[in-house]
Amino acid sequence: MNYLPDWESMLLGKHSLIVLLEENSLITALFMVGAILWTSSFLSRTLTHGRIHASAIAIFFGLALAYLGGISTGGGKGLADVPLLAGVGLLGGSMFRDLAIVATAFGVRLQEFIATGLSGIIALTLGIFVSFLIGGLVAYAFGYRDAESITTIGAGAATYIVGPVTGTALNASSEVIALSVAAGLVKSILVMILTPLVASRIGLDNPRSALIFGGLMGTTSGVAAGLAATDEKLVPYGAMTATFYTGLGCLLGPSLIFMIVKSFT
Repeated sequence: MNYLPDWESMLLGKHSLIVLLEENSLITALFMVGAILWTSSFLSRTLTHGRIHASAIAIFFGLALAYLGGISTGGGKGLADVPLLAGVGLLGGSMFRDLAIVATAFGVRLQEFIATGLSGIIALTLGIFVSFLIGGLVAYAFGYRDAESITTIGAGAATYIVGPVTGTALNASSEVIALSVAAGLVKSILVMILTPLVASRIGLDNPRSALIFGGLMGTTSGVAAGLAATDEKLVPYGAMTATFYTGLGCLLGPSLIFMIVKSFT
């Protein structure tokens, strides 16, 4: 009896599996994203004890894989240029992105935000414009002179969701959109880590201050993780205004803020 493996059958089976995965690239992409999210959640719990949110780790993995995909294929769409992972292009496209943004905003009740009064509205407005200003100045310092790139990177400094939304609306280059995501990721991680360290000094110990804090910072994942490490009861309040921040940023970035930047360039 021959106990040696049938290499020809194994190779044919492997080829058939690859063909099957390529023909169902969207399902393959969903499986890959699920694996990344599970791994990120595991690393967040075990290595950082929740101080760095799983979404930030997942975004880092996504950026790294996109870079490696672009380098290996020489294409301009990252992993989507790999036939096996072509579904990533659809999964990361505008349709699913906009659906995710709208779904995030569905849990917010305007009456609760209005209850914060004038201070909450000022915090939300100030947080958006200051983030755009800082991001825009950094973009200008690094040599970007066109309004589209400056606005997109400034939007990324607001959040890593506002950046791609603004960049897509303004037809910014993929490189600039990637930079906006990276800027938002850095901000999110900093908010996650620094919030528990400064909470006692800034009086972040009640729902009202959490609402104002979420409006100032804006990054939902960063605010949620930071408040979770401070006081879990404050998470819904901070996350609520941070969600408003994201929605308002997506509205103002490609419109009012872009027109302001355009007038100076």
